[in-house]
Amino acid sequence: MSNSVMTWVAAAVLLFWTVGAYNRLVRLRGDAGASFAALDAELARQVQLVHQLLPEDGDHPASLFDGLEGSFWGGLQGAAAQLEASLASARHRPLEPERIAALAAAQSVLATAWERAEREDAHDLAGPRLPDTLTERRAHMAAQCAAAAERFTLAVQAYNDGIAQFPALLLAWLFGFRPGRGIEPMPGVRAPAR
Repeated sequence: MSNSVMTWVAAAVLLFWTVGAYNRLVRLRGDAGASFAALDAELARQVQLVHQLLPEDGDHPASLFDGLEGSFWGGLQGAAAQLEASLASARHRPLEPERIAALAAAQSVLATAWERAEREDAHDLAGPRLPDTLTERRAHMAAQCAAAAERFTLAVQAYNDGIAQFPALLLAWLFGFRPGRGIEPMPGVRAPAR
């Protein structure tokens, strides 16, 4: 009879451990998803800024930037469209490495398009073609995005560590938890100090 009791106790301990470990993995995955939602909002703000500035019929605020050639606007619009499409794809599965890699590449392309405009500004003797307020606003948005990307990457690392620990990795394998990928910080962009 004591063997039977010990078997039931061991089974109960194993069951409670399994439920607890599974709940921890789900919580870690949820934390990564919540961190991605904050990153999503910051990236969407960057896309929105580009849409607000794009020239339409000359009555648009962007007509103030006539010194910038059309290729700049085309490049900026294309980069924003790429980021928007990558963001829409990543929203459905924010821990899928391929989607996050595409999102990181799109973010880099948009940052490069903005940097190009700022570099061209630096060589103009008549003064900058982009207003200082726009440059400051974009720099602030980039810093906020870098902070959100850092939080997302840390949450993904915690999730990846959780599914890699033995014996939780057996549950991760059994229930289909796959490692995620964070977003590397953009060169030259720093998260704001907390």
